[in-house]
Amino acid sequence: MITVKRKVYFVRRDHGRKTIAAAPRPADQSPPGRVPRISRLMSLAIRFDRLIREGKVADISELARLAHVTQPRMTQIMNLNHLAPDIQEELLFLPRVVKGREPVHERMMRSVAAELQWGRQRQSFSFRTCK
Repeated sequence: MITVKRKVYFVRRDHGRKTIAAAPRPADQSPPGRVPRISRLMSLAIRFDRLIREGKVADISELARLAHVTQPRMTQIMNLNHLAPDIQEELLFLPRVVKGREPVHERMMRSVAAELQWGRQRQSFSFRTCK
């Protein structure tokens, strides 16, 4: 009698159906590091703004209640929408942080977002990120 030993890997396909695969599925292939907090806050600000514009949420106060944060904190997050579009894009696509502190913080961006002119925002932003 001959015995053949071989490792078998099961993979879930459509509708939860299991099939046999030739090799194991690679573990989580996400790049190392974490997404910077300012990137996550910027994407939240854009999403919250869309919810208000579409009428799914009445106002910032209701958003704050739903997100379990204070209304002033929600205002701080929403003020990121006042940044120039290229600054918003740069914040969204910051490189992942592998170790150490993040290069840009939300507190740093408050004074930049308070500027009305995008040109001044760009100058202030480039100055802050060079430090």
